[in-house]
Amino acid sequence: MEKINREDMLELTRRMTLKRNCFSRIAGAYLDEDGFVDGTFNKHFQKLSAKDQQSNLDIAKAVPFSDTNVQLKEFAFDEAELGPGSMWQLLMALKQCELKNDAMLDVFYEEFGKRYQADGDYAVYFFYGSYDVPLKASDKESLWESEEVYQFMICAVCPVSGDYEPGEPECGFLFPAFKDRSSDIHRIDIFQADGNFSREEGLGRILFS
Repeated sequence: MEKINREDMLELTRRMTLKRNCFSRIAGAYLDEDGFVDGTFNKHFQKLSAKDQQSNLDIAKAVPFSDTNVQLKEFAFDEAELGPGSMWQLLMALKQCELKNDAMLDVFYEEFGKRYQADGDYAVYFFYGSYDVPLKASDKESLWESEEVYQFMICAVCPVSGDYEPGEPECGFLFPAFKDRSSDIHRIDIFQADGNFSREEGLGRILFS
C-alpha cells in the first residue's frame, strides 16, 4: 500500500463546489441486493439542477475527502492485472470515453453486481472530471500556468431507499490515482467507509481481478 498525500486530496475537493465544479458527466446504476440492475442514467453534470448538482457533489467529494490512509488507501495494479479483459482495462476505457459509452458502463455494472456483497438495494455513481493542475512556485503558491490536465473518475457506492434516495457512500474509488499532483494510471485510491481494509478485501476483490 502506498501513502496518500492529504494535501493532494484537499486540492481536488476544492474543485468540487458549485462555483468551481470540475465534473462534466455523471452516470450510474441502481441495483438490488442480488446485484441485478434496476435502472441506469447518464447525464451532463451541468444540466442538473443546482440542488441536484450539490447533492451529487456531496456524494463524489466523500471519496477524496475521507480519512486519508485509513478510509482512503492507495494500491498499485500488478502487471498481471493490466491485461486484456481486466478491470483496469475497462476503467481506462471508461476514462478515455469520458463516461459517454453506455455499453461499457453496462459491462461494469454487470460485473460489479456479480461480485459486490450488499445488504440491500444500492446505487453505483460515476463522476468524470478534469482538473488543470497549476504549477507551484518554490513558496508553494499556485502559478497561473497549468502543469497538466488531470482527467479522472470517482465512483461511489451508496445504499438507496424509497424512490432511489441515496444514503452516505459506503465505498468507492478515485481512478487514476492523484499522486504527487499528477495522474498515475497504474494506481487507484480505494475508499471504504469503515476503514481497516486490505487490498484483498472489499472493492479490492472486484478491482484487482
